[in-house]
Amino acid sequence: MKILNLLVGGPIDLWPDKLKNGQVKGDWIGIDRGNLHLIDKGIDPLVAIGDFDSLKPEELQLVRSHIKDIRQSIPEKDDTDTQLGLKVALQEHHADRLDIYGATGGRLDHFLANLWMVLEPRFTPFAPKIRMIDKQNTITFFLPGEYQITKEPDKKYLAFVALTPMEHLTLYDEKYKLDDYHVKYPMSLASNEFVGNTAKFKFGSGVMCVIQSKDIDRFN
Repeated sequence: MKILNLLVGGPIDLWPDKLKNGQVKGDWIGIDRGNLHLIDKGIDPLVAIGDFDSLKPEELQLVRSHIKDIRQSIPEKDDTDTQLGLKVALQEHHADRLDIYGATGGRLDHFLANLWMVLEPRFTPFAPKIRMIDKQNTITFFLPGEYQITKEPDKKYLAFVALTPMEHLTLYDEKYKLDDYHVKYPMSLASNEFVGNTAKFKFGSGVMCVIQSKDIDRFN
């Protein structure tokens, strides 16, 4: 399996520990300021993408000295930097799985743009390959079908987020079950939980976002 990672320039304090500790395997694509964070951790991305308008001249020069393939865009463009990174990862590097870090925190409009990317027709067929990961959440995407997922050891909660209307949603063995439910509009069925180590579900149409999450101890 070819795993490719994207680092977006979101808040560092929302990174999962494995990213902070340099334990994420696979190659990288850096998105805008994410390139500086990777270089700081001793990682030279395969590709640097962004308008780089937030970088100081000396920071941009550092990026240029470490990365051969730089795709610099203009700030006024149709695609976001993350969308451009997703295109390169899927179309040029043919990733089997694409893990995106730094895409969920900071500005809410940026997070929503990242979350809804999978609804674009050019990206929807690849939705099951995409994960978004931060300190509290692992976000995965599913197309119609029947699935069994495995609980992450450190996660307590399980949410089924219907990004679109959805037919025949069934949650077989979660704490809160559903039987052939018709989702009429986008909604988040939040705060569900695993009963065992796996959970099984199916749906007949639409795009599903599944989130495994945990609370953070604010006193640590």
